[in-house]
Amino acid sequence: MSQDDGIRIVLEQEGPYAFKVNFEGTALEALHTDEPAPLGGGGGPNPSAMLLTAIANCLSASLLFALRKYKNAPAPIRAEIVGHKARNAEGRLRIPHADVTIRLADKAADLEHFDRVLAQFEQFCVVTQSVREGVSVDVKIVDADGAVHVPGAAAA
Repeated sequence: MSQDDGIRIVLEQEGPYAFKVNFEGTALEALHTDEPAPLGGGGGPNPSAMLLTAIANCLSASLLFALRKYKNAPAPIRAEIVGHKARNAEGRLRIPHADVTIRLADKAADLEHFDRVLAQFEQFCVVTQSVREGVSVDVKIVDADGAVHVPGAAAA
């Protein structure tokens, strides 16, 4: 599949709010989604969880890409995202903000060109950059020492 073919995902309803999600053109197994009770049966992640998963996963993969670009061999990382729901002017629930924390198993000081990685990795993330106009996403990186690094912040 070329870039111009787009990303094709087909959803088939399986229950009141449950869907089977097929990733067309791939060998991936179907994913099953559902809304939590009282709407659905909670048989899978709901769209809000999928959105947050996509943001955190994309940022994590982009960070790994940027680290490896500078010949680092990072240990496995761990990411956590928390979406904050709020009602818009029409009273509809939205997720206008998300907090992402990516934890490194490595010390930032042991990683080559970490300052450059921090300055650019978010630009590699297709998902986060695509949704940022509608969803504010704050990102912080926490290394093995517990030091917090904020992309775009001046180094101390």
